[in-house]
Amino acid sequence: MPVEDGSKGDSEASDRLAEAYGSQIEELMRREAERRVSESVDPIENERLLGLSLSSLVESDSPDVVPALMSRLGPVRAALDGHGGALVLSGWSFEKSGNSKRALSLIIDLDGACVSCGAAPGTLKGIQDDLLMDPEVDRVRFDSSMLEWFDELQKEFVLLHGGVTFV
Repeated sequence: MPVEDGSKGDSEASDRLAEAYGSQIEELMRREAERRVSESVDPIENERLLGLSLSSLVESDSPDVVPALMSRLGPVRAALDGHGGALVLSGWSFEKSGNSKRALSLIIDLDGACVSCGAAPGTLKGIQDDLLMDPEVDRVRFDSSMLEWFDELQKEFVLLHGGVTFV
């Protein structure tokens, strides 16, 4: 008769515990990011920016483009604001989406302290994911000149595991 050593059960319990801790930490980080952003952002201006059409802003080359993009960022905004970083819109185009509407394709660069930050790969993914939540945005890519910031190991990591595209 085979003897079970309980290791499978221990492993499953450890996985559940790690998942529970991860969820708690994620929630704490989200709340802290919201707190930090609320301290530095005018809520009335932020609401105004959220109400603006990104398509109209980029077409008219409005000075509100970057602030409107920033207003659409979630927790990653706290990192950008808090560390002196900034978004730069390097390029954009309209593409046809599946429902025959025009969809905005953005090429983003980062500026300021983000240029030398080791957390940049996570920041890029956060920016991409947050901007893709806007119904007007169909694609977010990043300026390939950003790859020059990284040493070879960082560059290899971001290209293989970053979950973002460079052009």
